Amino acid sequence: MDTLLDSENVMIVIHLAAAWVAGSLIGLERSFHGRPAGFRTHALVCVSSALLSLVMTYQWQWLGNDVPVETIRTDPTRVAQGIMTGIGFLGAGVILKEGLSVRGLTTAASIWMTASIGILYGVGFWFPAVLSTIVTLITLALFRQIEAHMHSQVFATHTLRFPNQQVPDEAFVRTLMAEHDFKIMSMSYHMSHSSETFEYQMMLRTYHRDNLTRLSKRLITLEGLAGFRLAPVSG
Repeated sequence: MDTLLDSENVMIVIHLAAAWVAGSLIGLERSFHGRPAGFRTHALVCVSSALLSLVMTYQWQWLGNDVPVETIRTDPTRVAQGIMTGIGFLGAGVILKEGLSVRGLTTAASIWMTASIGILYGVGFWFPAVLSTIVTLITLALFRQIEAHMHSQVFATHTLRFPNQQVPDEAFVRTLMAEHDFKIMSMSYHMSHSSETFEYQMMLRTYHRDNLTRLSKRLITLEGLAGFRLAPVSG
């Protein structure tokens, strides 16, 4: 019992517990927002990083005292490099690409950050570990609210489909987009003889997401339009 409660074992428990709490707090924020890598994932990532760091920090406990000191050559940076390599595969698994939209980048970054925080708790670098935990939580929670109230650029892919006999000229299309506060970043054209339709294909930019709704309502009533597609490009 005394062996289990000696100072080094107590410190190991403190290191792992601190990493577990930090990873759990970050994971709770991700779970709350319905992300695929949430509470359990972040907790385990942080604890595993701390555990691997402890292997290096307390190596004499598992090597034994009979191992000559001069035969041991340790490089702490290799432990961190190995952890980051493994986290790269885990982070890539939560990034999803749907068309032109990419989701999961923030979750992947939070997993990477959680692994780094776990390393800090594992080696007992307390001040930057606690500070980075607080910074991560503030970034994930508070910055979300700031982003929601920011005026930022909104991009969307847009396709207008007309019958071959009723295709308006490009000037009409550009005027229509400008009336709804859209700027055409690029435009291409496609004609299909099999379906007898002509398409204007565009990348649009605006500063208000509500403009997407306004434009779609206008297109529903546009005479001669055979169909349209308006898809926001999210990151």
